[in-house]
Amino acid sequence: MQPEGGYRQPVLFPVSNGRMNLDQNQKQKVATWLQQGLKLSEVQRKLQEEFNLRLTYMEVKFLVSDLDLKPKDPEPEKPAEPAGQQAEKGAGPGEDDVEDDDGLADDDQPAPGAGGVKVTMDQIARPGAMVSGKVTFANGKMCEWILDQMGRLGVVPAPDGYKPSPADLQEFQLALEGELRKSGF
Repeated sequence: MQPEGGYRQPVLFPVSNGRMNLDQNQKQKVATWLQQGLKLSEVQRKLQEEFNLRLTYMEVKFLVSDLDLKPKDPEPEKPAEPAGQQAEKGAGPGEDDVEDDDGLADDDQPAPGAGGVKVTMDQIARPGAMVSGKVTFANGKMCEWILDQMGRLGVVPAPDGYKPSPADLQEFQLALEGELRKSGF
């Protein structure tokens, strides 16, 4: 039977049924796990295994927030420094990335920023692109690129699955910017 206005009463589901009431020992254990660097999903699993508390991921987030705890952030990877900066810091001879007299590194690849990336623009843009072209990376691998009407840059994957290095991508973007500026874009 429906109420007079024709509206049905919404069914309310309890957000928490008291399952998050932890004693001091359990709270201390959660704090220890977070200090050890465990992720929230791992804390969720340990609560289930050790205390038979089955909490959703969101409930674990609320629990950690209620306890004024913060998960440890993983240490970010330190970016590799260019060979020129390492030489300034006193990297001595015998290092793997020391450049030879010809300007090439030991692995015979052009150094990043040495002009190893070449960008060309197509006379007629690919369908769906405002402008398109080809890029040859420092190692000689070639890919096609497009710039769509929304200004999004895309690199068409090479058939062999080649993925350029971050340094090559950065150099490509700089070279492309210069080419686009020359062409009036």
